[in-house]
Amino acid sequence: MVIAKSASKLSLPQHNPGVSTVLEFLILKFPTITSEVWHQRMADGKVHWHDGSLIKPQTLFAAQQRVYYYRELESEPIIPFAEQIIFQDELILVAYKPHFLPVTPGGKYIEECLQNRLRNKTGNQQLQAVHRIDKGTAGLVLFSMDPNSRQQYHRLFETREVSKTYQAIASTINKPAMSKQQWEVKNRLEKTEPRFLMHIVEGVANSHSHIRCLKSSADKALFELNPVTGKTHQLRVHMQSLGWPLLNDNYYPELQPSKPDDYSKPLQLLAQKLQFIDPMTQQTRNFSSNTELVLD
Repeated sequence: MVIAKSASKLSLPQHNPGVSTVLEFLILKFPTITSEVWHQRMADGKVHWHDGSLIKPQTLFAAQQRVYYYRELESEPIIPFAEQIIFQDELILVAYKPHFLPVTPGGKYIEECLQNRLRNKTGNQQLQAVHRIDKGTAGLVLFSMDPNSRQQYHRLFETREVSKTYQAIASTINKPAMSKQQWEVKNRLEKTEPRFLMHIVEGVANSHSHIRCLKSSADKALFELNPVTGKTHQLRVHMQSLGWPLLNDNYYPELQPSKPDDYSKPLQLLAQKLQFIDPMTQQTRNFSSNTELVLD
């Protein structure tokens, strides 16, 4: 049994979805976790409010209150790739995340995530990611070392004050790409079914990317991508919309059947650079990954 050392947390929504108790909401929120599991977690004192007071099966739903709980798994996969600390001081840590490793706990992963690996490596259990990249994407992730300044770094991403540069390799079999060509993509992305997928719909644009072809070969090309916004799967969907699906993408243009990760075929997407003005020191922070995608 793998039990999380740190609590996961969620905020109860402002609008009650039609439940009476916190237990009913958790069952509704997490349909793959049985009522019996939640009853046992509550009996073991593993579900509580922000102030530490325990939540029981009969505890009433309280809008916008924060619930803490400890995830459990029979076992979890071990990701055979190492993270790398690129930079660390008393305020922030920047790390390189390998392909296949999630940034934070979720699904079938508890300890095998970048955040918990770094907490164990640094000894700082307060370390927390201030943004995320997909599990399949490799590259740079920014962490806050100090809870007192954390919100300042969260706000950088909320207000789009971080310049992000990605590399991607995409198939050009159906549509050749020319080196040095550039595109600006703006459209509206919304969740579809299954809920983890995104698609383009009519309406006011909520996603924005700049894309440039760096180098091309007979059937694929290397691209530089600069997302202005940060919608889920934005770059993957934008590249697909231009006719260039990313190599080894299991979601777009067509969702592939669920199967174990094939470590020999990582998604060809790399979060290569981060640049911003540090809100605490007012210094320009500029970080680059030690790795690059290579066009064969």
